[in-house]
Amino acid sequence: MLTYDVLIVGSGGAGLYAALESRMEEDVQVAVLTKVYPTRSHTGAAQGGVNAALANVDSTDSWEEHWFDTVKGSDYLADQDSAELLCREAPQVIREMEHWGCPFDRTKEGKIAQRPFGGASKTRACYAADKIGHVMLHTLYEQGLRHGVDYFNEWVTLSLLHNGQRCLGVNALDARTGKLHTIQAKAVILATGGYGRIYWNRTSNAYGNTGDGTAIAYRAGLPLKDMEFVQFHPTGLRRTGILMSEGARGEGAYLLNGWGERFMTRYAPEKMELGPRDLISRAIETEVRQGRGGPEDEVFLDLTHLGAKRIMERLPQIRQLCIDFEGVDPIEEPIPIKPTAHYSMGGIHTDINGLTSIEGIYAAGEAGCVSVHGANRLGGNSLLDILVFGRRAGVHALEYARKTDFLPMPKNVLKMAQSCINGLMEGDSKESLADIRRDMANLMADKAGIYRDETGLTEAVNKLEELKERYKKLRVQDKSKVFNTELVAGLELGNMLDLAEIVVKGALSRQESRGAHYREDFQYRDDDNWLKHTIATKGTDGKPVLSFKPVTITNFQPEARTY
Repeated sequence: MLTYDVLIVGSGGAGLYAALESRMEEDVQVAVLTKVYPTRSHTGAAQGGVNAALANVDSTDSWEEHWFDTVKGSDYLADQDSAELLCREAPQVIREMEHWGCPFDRTKEGKIAQRPFGGASKTRACYAADKIGHVMLHTLYEQGLRHGVDYFNEWVTLSLLHNGQRCLGVNALDARTGKLHTIQAKAVILATGGYGRIYWNRTSNAYGNTGDGTAIAYRAGLPLKDMEFVQFHPTGLRRTGILMSEGARGEGAYLLNGWGERFMTRYAPEKMELGPRDLISRAIETEVRQGRGGPEDEVFLDLTHLGAKRIMERLPQIRQLCIDFEGVDPIEEPIPIKPTAHYSMGGIHTDINGLTSIEGIYAAGEAGCVSVHGANRLGGNSLLDILVFGRRAGVHALEYARKTDFLPMPKNVLKMAQSCINGLMEGDSKESLADIRRDMANLMADKAGIYRDETGLTEAVNKLEELKERYKKLRVQDKSKVFNTELVAGLELGNMLDLAEIVVKGALSRQESRGAHYREDFQYRDDDNWLKHTIATKGTDGKPVLSFKPVTITNFQPEARTY
């Protein structure tokens, strides 16, 4: 049995930062368990920027204004004490990244460069061309190697182990050998990212973003929070959903409908293309619904007026993605785009240190929900979230591990994990993994996407029950042990079905429109009845049980959200 003081599950920005902070004491043994090689984690796909009120471009910016922008952008569902901490600590973590060697773009004075981003009142998104996530991820991984963090690459976490009060560790599958392992740990930090792949065919998320940590936490009895809030990014490539960074609009790109109009004049006349993501996504859907879209129900992101030099300097990756996946060169013609499922505001319920309801179990980044994003995340705040709360989880887990002894591991802890594997591997079935996954994705996009209503959500609840019954009968066709990617995909599908069920039940319950959750049958925000978080726990019948928790309001009373 493997033993570590602190075990991090997931190797994106939050996990790598947590690992680095946990390893600051040489006598504390720290490992990262990840189903992909660390530098392939989805943080590397982040393009546009990371927010911090450095005031390098706009000297009037302050963390207080960043705080208000974050709370307003959240449609007042963010916990304001958590959002305050996020914005206060932003300059500190950005400067720490700088000192570790992260190659930010620079102003003429040599300061970290910043660009405008949607929903922000000031210019504060720090960037590195259009690949900020890539350079952050590599910086953190390099520092982890330097400080002696161990990495278990291509391992899949199957279950979270605890005794009801304290953490014990995890069960995991080494995909390279097919062997099951128990890893004993004083502290476990879940940092596995979001669950955008429940929308599968209409998402900017990597194939691995299947909500694994969130799902295993749910099955282990931990509460999940605000899962119905799923952000659709306004600008994904028309056919693939690949992200076209908000940095493009920050550099001055226009949104045009099929008639060539800058249609945001109708929806956010002051902020235009730099309105918040939920508002712009709904605006695009409305333009298409009203017959003003392009031939494939798309709209267009126009960079042509920026000129070739600026595009090649600031948005080179965007250009190459357009050429490779749409056959369009944005220097010469507008980019065809559609909204794409992008970010999970909900996740594992934690406090400001990432701690869950079980001692020694933490969550950070998109897998967790400390509730700094509320109902709608501002662009540039996700990378900040993984830095601030990855760091805090790592620091707290280190302190906890230093003062805590290992608990004895019960016998036969691998039995349930082995049973799960056997259930997918043994026997044959006519059910197709691809069919179930496709049906789930189509259902979620049609019934629980940008626009929702009671009829569609009720249908989604019923259909998901049917899909879960079909999943119970699923058997993978590949019976090998070594690198059985079909088995891994089967495990991921089980995670996604559990989370999709929670999303639709939370959305059905919330009878209002707030941020990314828009109900056509309840079109207005209802602070009297719904200024509260949705909490989901697994019931004795295996189905989600919903309860509610008040939003923490400190400085900013809810008001109309206009741009």
